[in-house]
Amino acid sequence: MNVDVTAGAVAVVGGGVIGLSVAWRLAESGYRVVLVDPAPRSGGSWVAGGMLAPVTESWPGEEEVLALGSASLARWPDFAERLRAAGGDPGLRTEGTLAVALDSADAETLAVLADHLRELGREVERLSGRQLRALEPGLGSRVRSGLHVPGDLAVDTRETLRALHAAAAGAGVEFVTVAARSVGPNVVELADESTVECAVVVITAGAWSGGLHPGLAGLVRPVKGEILRLRARPGALPVPTRTIRAHVESRPVYLVPRESGELVLGATQHEVGFDTEVTAASVLDLLRDAQQVLPGIGEYALTETAAGLRAGSPDNLPIIGVLEPGVLVATGHHRNGLLLAPVTAEAVLSILRAEELPAAVRAADPSRLRGVPALPSPAGGPR
Repeated sequence: MNVDVTAGAVAVVGGGVIGLSVAWRLAESGYRVVLVDPAPRSGGSWVAGGMLAPVTESWPGEEEVLALGSASLARWPDFAERLRAAGGDPGLRTEGTLAVALDSADAETLAVLADHLRELGREVERLSGRQLRALEPGLGSRVRSGLHVPGDLAVDTRETLRALHAAAAGAGVEFVTVAARSVGPNVVELADESTVECAVVVITAGAWSGGLHPGLAGLVRPVKGEILRLRARPGALPVPTRTIRAHVESRPVYLVPRESGELVLGATQHEVGFDTEVTAASVLDLLRDAQQVLPGIGEYALTETAAGLRAGSPDNLPIIGVLEPGVLVATGHHRNGLLLAPVTAEAVLSILRAEELPAAVRAADPSRLRGVPALPSPAGGPR
């Protein structure tokens, strides 16, 4: 097979949440788009919890990460509404997040976060264990304190991916279900030795991006995350209404509810290369810690175990910008691929249009890493 598209086409390499969002945004803006991925809407995006939580993810020293995440969070309600009309309901939840602690050390960690957020003017409310249980009665008696962050959102990751795939197809995106081997200006070389020829390539292949272009070598690494999916059985306590983020003896754990009555529980974080096997130890750790936060999950059905690979970068900021003329990149989103999808898609569109980027997006330019030179944007309007 040899795919030869017209000179005005954009090839998006990678079909997770970032690739699908970029492809959809470009196609609806008038570009001819080819998306290259052997299994679109899978990988790390399919496994992700779906938290849109830049505030509770933030930490002193990562102000640029918070600024970019907050900019994208503000776009999510409109993004979800457009996606609902074009492809399906992404299951956006607006109840907010509770960040909880079970011992004094973990409570101190949350206190540092609360002070940091207040200094930045972010809305956060410190609550006692009793106040937390008034909001979420299923929380266990060991939960001693926490934070209520009403501005955080969450989505159903799998419904989001299904909707993005349908929206992209409806906008005219062509799908090439073959793995990419490498990319260069105006060409994608595929694993079956065929090629996709185009005007511009956008690398959105998540943890696999580092092997597609020499400019990304050593800059993107896989970070393994394991999740469990549980379902409330008849007679069990219902799932929480809010996302619960906890520290249990300094180990992070999150519980994200779904409208279906499912609960997504995660997530481990291991630097073990491209290993995607779920280990028994990780399942044990997640269930043990989660049951201390939400004791009722012991009566839930365990419906799935899975592992995905996040795309880590050296400084936890994504890599969004021009690698060389004809090659753009949008990768390295680590834990925040779902959150950053709207702002990333808009950024790629702005780069193609040679428009000035917001400061929060400019901070993610690849030129900040390993002396990659800042290059002029590839100009060109809709095709």
